[in-house]
Amino acid sequence: MDRAQIDQVRRFNRTVTERVGVLHDRYLGRDRPIGEARLLWEIGERGQDVRVLRERLGLDSGYVSRLLRSLETGGLVTVEPQPEDRRVRTVRLTEKGRTERALLDDRSDELAGSLLGPLNTEQRARLVAAMAEVDRLLTAGTVTLDVVDPDHPDARHCLLSYFAELQERFDTGFDPARSLLPDAGELRPPRGLFLVARLHGEAVGCAGVKLPAGAPAEIKRMWVAPRARRLGLARRFLTELEARAAGHGYDTLRLDTNKTLDAAISLYHSFGFREVPAFNDEPYAHHWFEKRITPAPPAGPVPPSRQ
Repeated sequence: MDRAQIDQVRRFNRTVTERVGVLHDRYLGRDRPIGEARLLWEIGERGQDVRVLRERLGLDSGYVSRLLRSLETGGLVTVEPQPEDRRVRTVRLTEKGRTERALLDDRSDELAGSLLGPLNTEQRARLVAAMAEVDRLLTAGTVTLDVVDPDHPDARHCLLSYFAELQERFDTGFDPARSLLPDAGELRPPRGLFLVARLHGEAVGCAGVKLPAGAPAEIKRMWVAPRARRLGLARRFLTELEARAAGHGYDTLRLDTNKTLDAAISLYHSFGFREVPAFNDEPYAHHWFEKRITPAPPAGPVPPSRQ
């Protein structure tokens, strides 16, 4: 990042905070700060767990607790432990809270209209399109990639969702028992690793890499949830797994895929993979890819410290 990019981001932040009114203690003309207003929106009609609210908004537990106490004191929400696990607290809107949220929605619509009103039709379209792009990119920046055990609940959730999608998309359906699925041990260090992508704490994608001795590294089971697509996660997975394989000294990265996965095939070509003859007998594979990568140099001796 260069200085000009940093300056532009700061100018954008200053303009947005001024125009949407977050500098005021009374957001949207109401007697509450933006943090409380945002909580009312996120709680929703069905209520929400406090833990989910913290993860969704990226706030620490102490701050969320203070906001909830204020809303509870005002009669806008109730906070109750779940009967099956009293450590889990659920927040629900009261009738007064629903009325307040509806008013905030109306005021928010008015604010949006005030931003668009002074612009002509072309400018409005450009602003809305730019906002959509900024929203997508900022959301992409909140996704984390974490190394997890293949038997972790988030990993299992992603894999089951992946298999269900393949069942729908493949002409022949998909039976995991017929596929050359790596066992969990092949995706655990040191034989491999497994990544899970999380958006606001929710698992939205996965990818693994096998690191066998005496053979190329191999990417397995890469999937991104439909709602998280167009965030660049597949390319991010490939970049991370390539770096991990190179860090372990591999100079070749492999993968296979099905002919129906057009977007994946295009991605692999654009990422520098080339098609090669079949290197396994995966029954669901129609294309096999390989990419030469640069292995990381071995770590040298630590130089002696200077006294």
